[in-house]
Amino acid sequence: MSMRWAKWGWMLALAAPAVAQAQVDLTVLDKDMAGPPARVLVLGSVHLSGMPETFRAESLNPVLDRLAAFKPDIITIESMSGEECDLAARHPAVYGLDFCPNTDAAKAATGLDVPAAIAAVKNLLETWPAQPTPNQRRLLASRFLAANDRASALVQWLQLPAAERRTGDGLNDELVAMLQKLATRNNESYQIGAQLAARLGLQRVHAVDNHTGDNVRVADEAAFGKALRAAWDTGKAELAAAEKRQEAMTKNHDMLGLYRDINRPANLAMLADLNAGTAMRWVSREGYPQMWVGGWETRNLRMIANIRETFRERPSARVLSIVGVSHKPWLDSWLGQLQGVEIVDAEQVLK
Repeated sequence: MSMRWAKWGWMLALAAPAVAQAQVDLTVLDKDMAGPPARVLVLGSVHLSGMPETFRAESLNPVLDRLAAFKPDIITIESMSGEECDLAARHPAVYGLDFCPNTDAAKAATGLDVPAAIAAVKNLLETWPAQPTPNQRRLLASRFLAANDRASALVQWLQLPAAERRTGDGLNDELVAMLQKLATRNNESYQIGAQLAARLGLQRVHAVDNHTGDNVRVADEAAFGKALRAAWDTGKAELAAAEKRQEAMTKNHDMLGLYRDINRPANLAMLADLNAGTAMRWVSREGYPQMWVGGWETRNLRMIANIRETFRERPSARVLSIVGVSHKPWLDSWLGQLQGVEIVDAEQVLK
């Protein structure tokens, strides 16, 4: 009997599907890379739009000082590009939700729709002088606004002398008022990304967010949301403890302490499990939580491709990518698998 069962066990082992492993180890292809690799720092950020009324933008200065010391050549932000906004607007049946601001005011001021403005920006940057005049900066800012790239328009605006922050060269009163408002808006793309780019003398930031792949289609959206919330609730106790600690730092205007805390590996691991781990473990007849993870991963993969594109022609660039902290584990892991990319330790930069 024992021999018979042993025979059956051997046959079942042969019949069981093998777990596929990668056939080629791509991580070693760049070990003999000519020249230094790109260094990518992913900064996990809180969404500053949720800050209390007592929040002061100047409390971010210690964070900006440490990021400036990293000396990024390229800064990316979690915002959709004008090109992808235009794509989504042209195909609402495919992409659904609209995540982009309206560009009617900029179009009226410049006469350019989004595609024409993107082309104008490209042409201006290709011949951009080392010492641009205020007229050139105002012109480029107006084109960035028409191209649905408000953060880059703010980069130009902030580099203008105070007396030159006025109408002219494509900026009318409405667009000037828009830029003045953006300069004070609680948004990490503006208060960290644009402010830092202007400080470093960069000409733009790069919008890399993407929502073209996370528009999950389900028959019952209410049931989808209910299942997903139920899955996430299984990890809410640990999240609540972290949020309480972080709220105390915010109240004390300790933004450097807050950014250090949220970028700790332990906090990142907790958020990764809360986002995807709980969803993958949750039992749902329809598989709704697992569908959400599919959309989440698609979004992160497309963001990674957009980030990679920003330094495609600059293989040794220093890149700062500012994203909501929940994205950081995915960006660190997957960007780090790309050829010639070295991930920078955010904890070390924020010391």
